[in-house]
Amino acid sequence: MAAARKGKPNLLLTLWSRAGLVTRINLTLFVLVLAIAAAASWLAPYDPDAQSLLSRLKPPVGMPGAQASHLLGSDQLGRDLLARTLYGLQLTMAIALIGSLISLAVGTFLGIIAGYVRGWFGGFVMAVVDIQLAIPFTLIALVVIAVFGNSLPVLIVTIGLAGWEVYARVVRAQVLAVSQMPFVEAAIAAGAPHSRVLLKHILPNIVSPIIVVWTMTFSALILAESSLSFLGLGVQPPTATLGSMVGLGRDYLASSPWIALVPAIAIMFVSLQVLLIGDWLRDALDVRLK
Repeated sequence: MAAARKGKPNLLLTLWSRAGLVTRINLTLFVLVLAIAAAASWLAPYDPDAQSLLSRLKPPVGMPGAQASHLLGSDQLGRDLLARTLYGLQLTMAIALIGSLISLAVGTFLGIIAGYVRGWFGGFVMAVVDIQLAIPFTLIALVVIAVFGNSLPVLIVTIGLAGWEVYARVVRAQVLAVSQMPFVEAAIAAGAPHSRVLLKHILPNIVSPIIVVWTMTFSALILAESSLSFLGLGVQPPTATLGSMVGLGRDYLASSPWIALVPAIAIMFVSLQVLLIGDWLRDALDVRLK
């Protein structure tokens, strides 16, 4: 009897089976954070913009003067910090997610074309990459916002254009390496169309580094959005993002530090989780490719 053919192993299941206990805990926590952010409108105990001057500047539960109705305290306008943090987490992660996908699409496309076509186009793309890397992101954001105005779509596009150069550089290097492999050269020699060579032979072999770069970019864009909102260049009040909450709380650091510390801890926790996942993916996928 012929032996039963084994199906192709699932990448996600393979990676999960190789993950250690700490990594599994981190992955579980990150999925939980994503679920909490997605369900913010159901989990938030109050309207994030509802004001109550009778409840202003209340500390988190466990501190003197706290109110049980405000678990994480309230800000200078009496708005519930738990509700604002949940909604701020949702919007911050949505902006970073969409922005990272824009970066991925733009950078991957230009990197593939620059690595496959080479010649003057590849040199031009790398020149643009070097120029953008030399210009501070905040300066680019100031120019874009000054020209197009301050709105959520403009912010998302600005954030998205902040990380494409990393994808372009990494993808171009990977395409240059993969395109010299025998199976790619054989496909070209056999007369395969360029689109087939790119989509069937090159792209599947560069997915792993793209995934790793995406995790790093996602974390960086969370910090980028938070920085712009902190400086007043992001989403405008009263809409809450984690960065804008930190910015609004900086004037109360001496008297009511929890206003800034609660969203700051959320930013640090989520960013660290994504970085740890990216570091683990880099090692895991490198081992898989050996």
